Amino acid sequence: MSVCSSTFSGSEDMDELESVGWYHFDLSRHASEALLLSNGVDGSFLLRNRNKGLDSFALSVRAKDSVKHFHVKRQNGRYSFGFNEFSSLQDFTNHLANQPLLGSETGNLIVLRFPYPRQVEEPSIYESVCVHTAIQSGRSESDLVLSAPSLGTKEGYLVKQGGIIKNWKQRWFTLNRNELKYFKDKMFPEPIRTLDLTACSAVQFDYSQDRVNCFW
Repeated sequence: MSVCSSTFSGSEDMDELESVGWYHFDLSRHASEALLLSNGVDGSFLLRNRNKGLDSFALSVRAKDSVKHFHVKRQNGRYSFGFNEFSSLQDFTNHLANQPLLGSETGNLIVLRFPYPRQVEEPSIYESVCVHTAIQSGRSESDLVLSAPSLGTKEGYLVKQGGIIKNWKQRWFTLNRNELKYFKDKMFPEPIRTLDLTACSAVQFDYSQDRVNCFW
């Protein structure tokens, strides 16, 4: 009997959550970032499941050009978010409706403004196929290689001044979330150095150098 009771309670909780129009139950972290960065605006947010069980959720929020994720926990029908605990889902959603101000661990202040709906009408505009020919033949589904850069990744060549010998060398840089890496060249798999940007407090232009867009 206890197993049946627990299952029924979990089903009720899920039905309650499905009534929330901005609850995206099966959306992954990667997909939520793509959705909010491509279609959302600063302050857009949504609630989704985490891969930590039925009572663990994430509030994904767009903050300018990035997406922050905050843990939401449910226990015995109560919801914990940040320093607050809410006795019901209604109390939790009412709190978010009042556009609370969040402070993240990186020091950013985020105002929750626009819940991103689960159901969005898809524009009925599609491209017509004008050319369709195979470049390689004899390949099958097993030859397909899944490949995609991390969301928010930026990469390219920069000219860097040496730390000991003050000459300038071209290096390949990648910026992914809070990590800035530079490599000897684009083809080198291992970086020369990885910089943790969470420890960076400021970036300033260096006008002492006879170069354009020089910073340190």
